[in-house]
This record gives sequence, C-alpha cells and structure tokens, in this order.
Amino acid sequence: MFFVLKMIVSAFVIAIVTEISRRLPTYGGIIAALPLVSLLSLFWLSIQGESETNMNQFTLGVLIGLPATGFLLLIVYFLTKHSVPFIVSLCAGMVAWAVFIYVQDLLNRMFT
Repeated sequence: MFFVLKMIVSAFVIAIVTEISRRLPTYGGIIAALPLVSLLSLFWLSIQGESETNMNQFTLGVLIGLPATGFLLLIVYFLTKHSVPFIVSLCAGMVAWAVFIYVQDLLNRMFT
C-alpha cells in the first residue's frame, strides 16, 4: 500500500511540473531543474527508515550523476535547437550520458 502512495504522490508532482511546463516553459524548466526526483527519493527513504549511511550513499550517487545529466541536457538542447528531431536528440543525449558515466567511472578507478 505504501508503494502505491509513493507512486501517486510522485506522479502528482510530475504532473504538476509538466502542466506548468506546458503553460510556462521557462518556469517549468526551472522547476524541473530542481532535484525533485532526488528530494522525493530522499523523503521516501527517510519515511521508510533507511539508514543515514544509505541516504548518504544515495546523495553521493546523485552528485556523481549530475555532470552526466548536465551533458545529456546540453546535447538535447543543442540538437533540438538545430532542428534535429526530438527523439533523435533524446537518444543521442542518453548515449552521451551513458558514455559520460562510463568515462567518469574509468577516471574514478584510475585515480582512486
């Protein structure tokens, strides 16, 4: 039952953001740039009684993923700005994200 509640609340937040984005794209983008998924995840983890260690590891994972996510968004932005179809732009962004994460992991292993 708790899982269903999490889904409903999370879906509601996403629905609100997409409605704002539809009407006011710039403000919707600013709101979407907020770490909504991360905050919701931390909230649910806290409610479920996860350990501080797990929550810290989750937060570190989010921080590690931020540069790759920024790169994904940059790719999508530039490709769509240059009239590349959205689905192609999105796929290219996701591939770039995966490559970025892979390279980041390799560099992390090399220097730690």
